[in-house]
Amino acid sequence: MADEVILLDFWPSPFGKRLKIALAEKGIKYEYKEEDLSNKSPLLLQMNPIHKKIPVLIHNGKAICESLIAVQYIDEAWNDKSPLLPSDPYQRSQARFWADFGDKKIYESGRNLWTKKGEEQEAAKKEFIEVLKLMEQELGDKSYFGGEKLGYVDVALIPFYTWFKGYETIANINIEKECPKFIGWAKRCIKIESVSKSIPDQDKVYQFIMEMRKKMGIE
Repeated sequence: MADEVILLDFWPSPFGKRLKIALAEKGIKYEYKEEDLSNKSPLLLQMNPIHKKIPVLIHNGKAICESLIAVQYIDEAWNDKSPLLPSDPYQRSQARFWADFGDKKIYESGRNLWTKKGEEQEAAKKEFIEVLKLMEQELGDKSYFGGEKLGYVDVALIPFYTWFKGYETIANINIEKECPKFIGWAKRCIKIESVSKSIPDQDKVYQFIMEMRKKMGIE
């Protein structure tokens, strides 16, 4: 019997894009269901009753919530192709650490770039660049965080890149000038088909950010 795979997601969210990339890397066919977060579907509320958030991966009727956990699940459930996590236990622990670090820090400081003003935004700019510089140190001379090919950390972090135009425009920063190695890594990632076909256009995300700022009364 063929696997039934469904992904509940919201198009600008970087978190669901992790699952799309992981599923594409594994060559898994799935049904995509776009969620309206102002009017969440009964299926979303049923499958993620605790957090009531996207993304949710549904595999043969069973829900896997939280994006990093879901990417690990995809890697383990379809382990015959394109491994994302290293086989070595120590290297695997380090990949999980950096994915978690980026998950918390890039999202949090990035959000503050477009939701804050004045001194708070300046503090966010400093933190954001510091986080990316730490990620550059971890990347080192490797092509990808996973080494010579896309890995778990790459899948976890590259969706945030779709928000960078919004960050740069609103906060008046040049991320490539500050963190050229990180942007070089991002540009390598988006040349990979599983990534390019899974993430939204930066201009489209920028327009979404501007609409959100108006709704929040920031503009």
